[in-house]
Amino acid sequence: MPRQKKNNVPVSFRLDKEIFDRLEQFCEDSGQSKTVAVERALAGYFRQYYQSTQKDETNKGNISNYEAE
Repeated sequence: MPRQKKNNVPVSFRLDKEIFDRLEQFCEDSGQSKTVAVERALAGYFRQYYQSTQKDETNKGNISNYEAE
């Protein structure tokens, strides 16, 4: 059975060259795609932000599905 396609939105943005180089090295070392690495990093950042500010994360979108991928 084919894998279900994930709901996604293409994005385009510029990164500092040093950050991009570190992202590429991280992806090579971990075997993750840049998409997966950035999704996980952002999900973790958002989770930490909302936990540290004591805000209700339940209305901010479901980011928990990136924890186990």
